[in-house]
Amino acid sequence: MSNTIATRTTAQELIQRSNRLGADKKNTNYAGGNTSAKGTAKDPVTGEQIELLWVKGSGGDLGTLTEKGLSTLRLDRMRSLVDAYPGVEREDEMVAAFDYCLHGKGGAAPSIDTAMHGLVNANHVDHLHPDSGIAIATAKDGRELTARIFGDKVAWVEWRRPGFQLGLDIAAIKDANPQAVGCILGGHGITAWGDTSQESESNSLWIIDTAAAYLDEHGAPEPFGPVVPGFEPLDEEGRRTRAAALAPSIRGLASTDKPMVGHFSDDQRVLDFLSRQKLAQLAALGTSCPDHFLRTKIKPMVLDLPATAGVSEQIARLEELHAQYRADYQAYYEAHKDLDSPAMRGADPLIVLVPGVGMFSYGANKQTARVAGEFYLNAINVMRGAEAVSSYTPISDAEKFRIEYWALEEAKLQRMPKPKSHAGRIALVTGAASGIGKAVAQRLAAEGACVVIADLDLDKAQAAAAELGTADVAVGVAANVADAHAVQRAIDEAVLAFGGLDLVVNNAGLSLSKPLLETTEADWDLQHDVMAKGSFLVSKAAAKVLIEQKLGGDIIYISSKNSVFAGPNNIAYSATKADQAHQVRLLAVELGEHGVRVNGINPDGVVRGSGIFASGWGAQRAATYGVAEEDLGQFYANRTILKREVIPENIADAVFVLTGPELTRTTGLHIPVDSGVAAAFLR
Repeated sequence: MSNTIATRTTAQELIQRSNRLGADKKNTNYAGGNTSAKGTAKDPVTGEQIELLWVKGSGGDLGTLTEKGLSTLRLDRMRSLVDAYPGVEREDEMVAAFDYCLHGKGGAAPSIDTAMHGLVNANHVDHLHPDSGIAIATAKDGRELTARIFGDKVAWVEWRRPGFQLGLDIAAIKDANPQAVGCILGGHGITAWGDTSQESESNSLWIIDTAAAYLDEHGAPEPFGPVVPGFEPLDEEGRRTRAAALAPSIRGLASTDKPMVGHFSDDQRVLDFLSRQKLAQLAALGTSCPDHFLRTKIKPMVLDLPATAGVSEQIARLEELHAQYRADYQAYYEAHKDLDSPAMRGADPLIVLVPGVGMFSYGANKQTARVAGEFYLNAINVMRGAEAVSSYTPISDAEKFRIEYWALEEAKLQRMPKPKSHAGRIALVTGAASGIGKAVAQRLAAEGACVVIADLDLDKAQAAAAELGTADVAVGVAANVADAHAVQRAIDEAVLAFGGLDLVVNNAGLSLSKPLLETTEADWDLQHDVMAKGSFLVSKAAAKVLIEQKLGGDIIYISSKNSVFAGPNNIAYSATKADQAHQVRLLAVELGEHGVRVNGINPDGVVRGSGIFASGWGAQRAATYGVAEEDLGQFYANRTILKREVIPENIADAVFVLTGPELTRTTGLHIPVDSGVAAAFLR
């Protein structure tokens, strides 16, 4: 086997092992842990054989790791850093030194755990965060449990913040315990090793599975204590109804310092924890594994009322608890900060627990919010395991602060790209499975918003959402906007999907082109039900959420040039568009005190991709104007000042501008997007 092939094989084996380990949540959490492999390659400069270390780089995820996510370092240079190590007080300086050990170009930046992988004398090393392993690592008598469960095959390592010194400690422990296949890192996780990739993976899985089996066999049946009457889970419908009612207010509290996107979970393991006697005691202790509390904050906010309490009573209590949470977090920061500490990043909770209902988690985007919830579920599993065989004893608040406000962590945050204009905003667009609505949804998603695509046809709504990405980006919901109950369900689904609502686009519509004497009462009612009544119902339901959140927001009406232009054979459609246009003015006045801006857009002649035109309206209008239907778009363009056809993306551009950061002082405005129709100029 050639040197090049051998080198690539080593890296590929590492990636395959990493993907297998990372694919199973029992082994490690999202983006948690790291793996490595050592091998030889020819130095392209000297032609000599050199030892290399391939290790998962900073910020990657094992389950989706690719070759680009690896750091490749010269092992001799990395290990020679031991002689230059200035001591634990200055160990952070060693991270920058890793850059001088890199081999070749490209790859990921070396992580803080690189020393562990390079200094441990084994060809392959896995560092993971399994719930079962952390349960032993956070147990009060974790050292004794480790010896009892694993004998001398697994060593115990006292808690130490990740870094160069921890790498030295683990290397020394391995050398002193040649029979060991890995170790339990106090308060943190596990590390395992092997001579081959298969052996390292097998040792990792053996530690994880052996710990889990011990917890199952020897654990107490009710580690969280008995169920507290009144704190039992509501039935599924009751949970979701209550969650939708509470979500806007909770999101508003969680967004006091900066806007947050939310995620809701009523996982049975969460609900069981929330129903138990030890809930308050254990939640107050907070999480322990650094990967956990960096995403969940050191502890959650817990509602201390039963599920039988009323919504208004729960909201009032949550407001009180939020004020206390912020004060406690400020005190935590003040107690542990020093002259070099970064500024406090925010005092709002990222995890809010509501007994009988579930868990609300928050982040700058949906993925971050969802992952925060997944991490707190990991923490619940850890607490359950530790309490089942011992007492849950996480690392101290002082050590948590050293991680949370670590200069290296701050530097990582500062390197993150600037968020897009609509990042953190949650948009609902009606009639968004095609035409203008779809283009608007696509533009908002591209600008960072979470998007709810609402349409009469659920299958089409879900298909349009899938085109935008995963459920972290967009979801599709059914919405008959003429039905108040259907509208409320759609709003509730939006709130449960992303935590709340910031931006609503009333786009759903249809049209029939008929002269007055041929327009039936049913024609009139249908168009007014969908557009005039439908916009009213959507705006009303959405406004309740916007007001409860106290975060302001935007409501956009896709009206029409016909709201001000008297065209032929168009009485029902134009009348309902005029109704929509005046709703903009009325709601702008009424909702302004809540920071909600209401604006409208008046398109004209949007033929391309339009569901309305494709469903018969195009043929009718073409007949009215005496042109072929396929020439209708150009006909509309030719009668404008600019002589340019209007397409759905042009309306999406207007929505983007109206809801972006540039027009924050604009409300009650109608923007024509019609290439210039003089008869429709606003006066």
